[in-house]
Amino acid sequence: MPHLFDPLQLRGVTLRNRIGVSPMCQYIAQEGMANGWHLVHLGARAAGGAGRVFIEATGVTAQGRITPGCMGIWTDDHVEPLARIARFVSGQGAVAGIQIGHAGRKASCDVTWKGGVPLSNDEGGWEIVAPSPLPFQDKSRLPKELGLEDIARIQEAFRTAARRALAAGFEWIEVHAAHGYLMHSFYSPISNKRTDRYGGSFENRTRFTVETVRIVRAEWPEDKPMSVRLSSTDWAEGGWTLEETVALSKILKAEGVDLIDCSGGGGTPLAKIPVGAGYPVPFTEALRREAEIPTAAVGMITEPWQADQIVRNGQADIVLMARAMLREPYWPQKAAAALAKKDLAYVPDPYHRAHGR
Repeated sequence: MPHLFDPLQLRGVTLRNRIGVSPMCQYIAQEGMANGWHLVHLGARAAGGAGRVFIEATGVTAQGRITPGCMGIWTDDHVEPLARIARFVSGQGAVAGIQIGHAGRKASCDVTWKGGVPLSNDEGGWEIVAPSPLPFQDKSRLPKELGLEDIARIQEAFRTAARRALAAGFEWIEVHAAHGYLMHSFYSPISNKRTDRYGGSFENRTRFTVETVRIVRAEWPEDKPMSVRLSSTDWAEGGWTLEETVALSKILKAEGVDLIDCSGGGGTPLAKIPVGAGYPVPFTEALRREAEIPTAAVGMITEPWQADQIVRNGQADIVLMARAMLREPYWPQKAAAALAKKDLAYVPDPYHRAHGR
């Protein structure tokens, strides 16, 4: 079986190891523009030795941002600041990727360190949209129900976002379809009460996701990988299930998706999430086995032995780090030493003296 420091090839792209930096919102952009913080934040993780470094959830429209501080890719002006990051990350030997998405009914919120509460129009908030006019929770804004023309416009925004991501030099693209954001709110029966072709049956509820993924894949080069982040379960009665995730993953694989980034929850505040070390790993293992598609594990994976075990046991093809990477940008180098794979760790030339080289 492969181990954490074995390379991984998807299409024409090869990761130097199975360690990825998960997309993590920084909430510090202005008008969606990447800035020096993002360059240093992501560049440090690439220099630290990760195989895959991903830009945070990036709004395909201004309306689709979670907060006013979220990244965006809805204009051509966004391309060059993103390209600067992609060039640096790639220059360190990591694969530069971007996650694109639309926050749906969870948009128009304040930044996390100010509570993440919904913003009114007077506070700089904006109209939010969803498959059905159902607020996420009691204090949330009431979303506008999307009409068919609205849906088509958002899908076109995903198309142009993919084109801009390619122009910026990214090697991997991911569609965010989890955590209660727009796509998840379409496929979850908790948030989708529509009676047209985008609601009701499994086929109808997943239609928006499948159609949009097809649009993005058509714009993305054949030799570059594409992944989708899914919430594998709602962890709530009457919600989305793992069995449905398996079925959707099979469809997405046929549409040209190369990997499922497995997460869970986020669609309802009533979810009962069994949080613990590596708690989404059973989902990644089930999808690899039943949908026969590569998977990424993310969620409270902190120790080198833990990450290596997930890969060696065939439970996931890549391990994505989030909070652990925020605490330690050079986690891959420390993991290589801990797992007796020190010779496989990437160390930038200017840092060799600190590593006995």
